[in-house]
Amino acid sequence: MEKKRYSIFLIFFFIVLCTVTVYGISAVLSFLNTGAERASILHLAVKSSQVYLPKTTWLSFDNPGREMEEQTAKEITKDYLNSWHIKNVAYKDNSTFGIQDYYTDSAQVNLIKSIGYNAEKKLKLLTTTLSHHLKLNFYSADGQLVVFTDNNVEKYTRVVKNKDVVTEVNELNSYKVMMLLEDGFWRIRHLVQSPSIPQKKSKILRPYATTKNDSILINGKKFTIRGVNYYPQESAWDMFGKKFDSLTIHNDFKLIANAGLNTIRIFVQYKDFGEADVLKEKLKKLKTTLQLAKQNNLKVIVTLFDFYGDYSVSNWTLTHRHAEQIVSAFKNNTSIIAWDIKNEPDLDFKNRGKKNVLAWLEYMIKEIKKYDKNHLVTIGWSNSVAAKHLHKQVDYVSFHHFNENLKNDFADLKKEIPNKPLVLEEFGVPSYRSIWNTFSGYSKKSQATYHQQIQTFLNEQNVSRLSWTLYDFKKIPTSVAGSLPWRKNKQKHFGFIDSNGNKKPSFDFINSNE
Repeated sequence: MEKKRYSIFLIFFFIVLCTVTVYGISAVLSFLNTGAERASILHLAVKSSQVYLPKTTWLSFDNPGREMEEQTAKEITKDYLNSWHIKNVAYKDNSTFGIQDYYTDSAQVNLIKSIGYNAEKKLKLLTTTLSHHLKLNFYSADGQLVVFTDNNVEKYTRVVKNKDVVTEVNELNSYKVMMLLEDGFWRIRHLVQSPSIPQKKSKILRPYATTKNDSILINGKKFTIRGVNYYPQESAWDMFGKKFDSLTIHNDFKLIANAGLNTIRIFVQYKDFGEADVLKEKLKKLKTTLQLAKQNNLKVIVTLFDFYGDYSVSNWTLTHRHAEQIVSAFKNNTSIIAWDIKNEPDLDFKNRGKKNVLAWLEYMIKEIKKYDKNHLVTIGWSNSVAAKHLHKQVDYVSFHHFNENLKNDFADLKKEIPNKPLVLEEFGVPSYRSIWNTFSGYSKKSQATYHQQIQTFLNEQNVSRLSWTLYDFKKIPTSVAGSLPWRKNKQKHFGFIDSNGNKKPSFDFINSNE
């Protein structure tokens, strides 16, 4: 009996072994039959397509010798960008993994020396390049060698030692590049740095939205924002999701306009819109929203990167491609006043690192301005103190305020930043009392009193503002307010209209022009 069991076990093991072997062979054959190059089986370096996407353009393919084939140009571009990505990873990890795949033996020498030096000194370089402008200089008749210039490469480097940031370096350089075709792949043979080439400045027509001193201008005329932060009541924090309904939005916008307001603020979520590869159906919904705003004479502030919280240098180019696609699509849209880069990024200082967040924001400002000269750029800080960050880089300063010290806080910020528009981008109190806030909570009546007093002050100072928010909500996502009931329930009651669709007393002061 024991011998019979042993025989059965051996037969079963043999069958499993044969199955695994056949599957492995079939997988290899399937891979080869897809048309992929055989050599790519041995190309072990990390793929960069989903983590590194700098803006790359070929300025010229003019070549006195052999004509550059379109497919070859794509392969050169891919392997060239991979060489930068691998080098960035190598400097970050102080590892030589993958370098041999993208650099010839001679080209590896100095790179390996640099990595060894950094490892010895316990230095790490967090680097990325943001744009490449390639111009062909020579392509050999046998198709084995290419020489080109990479003009005005934007490069950012953060030097870290023992988790402390030593310095940050912003560079603009050009490179002479020689690549050889070896084993089916283009490898760097020479990469020689040279000074950047001055760029011709194109003539810019007067932007649609501008600022002058402490005023916002639309088509040259002063514009004071009187608005509200907006989500449809049935799709809070998911405006562009499955419940997107143009009729609901149109009716809401009509209600807002009839209340005497002129602006709404909406939110675009990074992941929901497709990250680096923005989804066309999401852009279509955003376009519809902007058209509905125009029909109701409302201007729009679009807040980007909602629920984004990475900020790592290695992912910068992905966020840049995300911003480029959205901003470029609406750069001439006359409903938009401004792009708000990120909602309350200062709340990420503790967990993500203040320097990481600020560096990402600063470069994102530059990136958006590169693609859109028509609209303003701001950042939605959670309070007036945080709003002092990067105030010289933004077009106007936005801050949020949810307590009763607005007069003093506004005066301090105005003193610190006297010649730039200040926008109170979120403010309000919830009409909510429970066991958690029996003595500190607001009733519907006291909520109305709060808004009456705040609006009076804002009118006296002629402050641009957007209240939070049009509606009360029945459900608040845990990702927004956490799971604690006293926080989550409070977030449901900031609106001027309750969850049953009835106007609260505060609606009388959603826009006070007295």
